[in-house]
Amino acid sequence: MWRPPGKDCGSCGSRTCDEFEMRLKEGRVRHKDCPFYEEDKIILSVAESAAYTGTDIVGQPYDFIISPLPGEPSARKIVLPFRPDMTERMNITQGDIVLGRPAGAGCPVQHVIKVIHSDLITGVITGHVVSPQFARTGNVKDVKEYHMLGFEGIASEKRKEPQFGKRHYFLPGSCMMHRAHTGLVSMLIEKPYGTQIRIEDIIIL
Repeated sequence: MWRPPGKDCGSCGSRTCDEFEMRLKEGRVRHKDCPFYEEDKIILSVAESAAYTGTDIVGQPYDFIISPLPGEPSARKIVLPFRPDMTERMNITQGDIVLGRPAGAGCPVQHVIKVIHSDLITGVITGHVVSPQFARTGNVKDVKEYHMLGFEGIASEKRKEPQFGKRHYFLPGSCMMHRAHTGLVSMLIEKPYGTQIRIEDIIIL
């Protein structure tokens, strides 16, 4: 059976692909409302297609996927606005929707981030990447550009065990580009639900 691709782009009018799938089962939308729908073709979700291929969209192998922590919608993203004082000036706090594009990481995609923590002294923001639909409410704090500091989540679909202090190729489970990133493992903790990991110094080669 066909499934929406897990990109959460919002083009269909639903906030997430899961919501679209639910509305599809209820008969409130049609398959062709999804711009990625192709008749008689199964489209795997980002995580599923990554797990299946082991390489990104340009054929680069990666060591693991960073998946969300239990109960969270996506891996945590840690960013610093290009002007760190904007976190304080805009009073960016938990629950806010922040819009911006990674500066220097090699990613051309503008991201929508729902804030779970912010530090008004350093300017560092931690949040989840969410659907672009969230940015259409009008209540958005646009920081324009930010430095991509790191990701935190669960290392899943491991093809090579992550090592503390080592640079790895990895794929963020919510990456709409489906491009492998590189980063330095700065935290590695074995938990009952899996290997919790934080990766910093993010680069897309």
